[in-house]
Amino acid sequence: MAKKTPANGKAAGPSVLDQARDELFSHILRCGVLEAAPEHQKDWFDDTMDYLAERYEDLTDEELDGLRRLGEQYCRPVIQRPVPASA
Repeated sequence: MAKKTPANGKAAGPSVLDQARDELFSHILRCGVLEAAPEHQKDWFDDTMDYLAERYEDLTDEELDGLRRLGEQYCRPVIQRPVPASA
C-alpha cells in the first residue's frame, strides 16, 4: 500500500516532539553520558533540556519533562554492572 500524502501535496515530516526526541538521543550517544556518574548526568540533562527548550519553543513543559524522563531512563542500565575493585 502506498502512503497517503496530505491534500496540499506536501509529505508531513516528523513532529517537533519527534525531532527533539531524536536530537536528545543523538546527544546522549555522542556526549558519552551513558558512562557518566549520576551527578554528572543530572548536570548534563539540566543543560541539555534548557537547550532543547530554547531550540524547540513549541514544546510544552509536559513534553519537555517527558523527554527528560525518556532520556534518563535510557541512561539507566537494565542490569547493574559491578564496580571494579580498583575503582
